[in-house]
Amino acid sequence: MSGKRSAGLLLFRHTDRGLEVLLGHMGGPFFARRDAGAWTVPKGEYEPDETAWDAARREFQEELGLPPPEGEAISLGEITQTNGKVVTAWAVEADLAPAAVVPGTFEMEWPPKSGRRQEFPELDRVEWFDLDRARSAIVKAQAEFLDRLSEHSG
Repeated sequence: MSGKRSAGLLLFRHTDRGLEVLLGHMGGPFFARRDAGAWTVPKGEYEPDETAWDAARREFQEELGLPPPEGEAISLGEITQTNGKVVTAWAVEADLAPAAVVPGTFEMEWPPKSGRRQEFPELDRVEWFDLDRARSAIVKAQAEFLDRLSEHSG
């Protein structure tokens, strides 16, 4: 178990096509050519001195470069990913134009063992997904959040 904890906000909206959720494609070289399992709820890690709710809102701002939406937050609870990370999420109904996103960045050594540091976006793009498409794209364990949102919205 990693012992790490993350928190995030899953935006959703109702359209003519049904319920849609906003997911982010993980940035960096490991996910550049992947689609299935490379999309996530915008989220990030936090320390014990911060509440999960505060972390979810802060991470939304950091990852998308936009203020977190106001409105009723629906608790989606926690899930544990295969790497042991515990993720807590809330769903908030809001609309957002993916083109407005200005992603935060992270730095890592790339290529490995090269001694070169490169900067990559936390999320290299965000898109609205219907629930079926979202289930095939999202990190496997996070699909539980989609099911919980669907139950709440149904």
